[in-house]
Amino acid sequence: MGIYTEQVVPRIIDVALGRVVEPARARVTAGLSGTVLEIGFGSGRNLSHLPAQVSRVLVVEPAATGLRLARRRIAAATVPVDVVGRDGQRLALADASVDHVLVTWTLCTIPDVDQALREALRVLRPGGTLHFTEHGRSPRERVARRQDQLTPAWGRLFGGCHLNRPIDELVTKAGLALRSLDHYRVGPEFIGYGYEGVAAKPE
Repeated sequence: MGIYTEQVVPRIIDVALGRVVEPARARVTAGLSGTVLEIGFGSGRNLSHLPAQVSRVLVVEPAATGLRLARRRIAAATVPVDVVGRDGQRLALADASVDHVLVTWTLCTIPDVDQALREALRVLRPGGTLHFTEHGRSPRERVARRQDQLTPAWGRLFGGCHLNRPIDELVTKAGLALRSLDHYRVGPEFIGYGYEGVAAKPE
């Protein structure tokens, strides 16, 4: 990672994904329990929303700066928080070893998102769920074309972020079954078309 990506982008994200999206964090963490793997932990803003039924959080976060920003939140957490890796595409976890996977505004950035979702499926226990809230491709053709045009420059500015990934299609392509899916918008549609839902690993 370069200095900009490692030092600056995590701070931008910490601010941009602050109070304005707290309601989404509260919704997407509802129903989590047991051992939760969070891919793209960032600065730990989801910790305060975790239900009491969560007993352990395993963290994957590529940016050391993000983890430094998370120190106070980790210290204040009511459950153990363990960093288990930096790459969501290659998880150092056993098959069927976690109850749930949580991703919030992460699938837009992972270079090989298909591989990351396959890894999430692998480590989930049968019946376990992926909880996600992400931004992605608009269903409106005019907006989607704009997203396609802007994504290369946008990615260079914001750590590889893609504006145009069809999140629901990616999740189901990996072998997860959607249980719920909602859409919302935060700001302009070309950057804020949201996908929020839960998908399960087959029993």
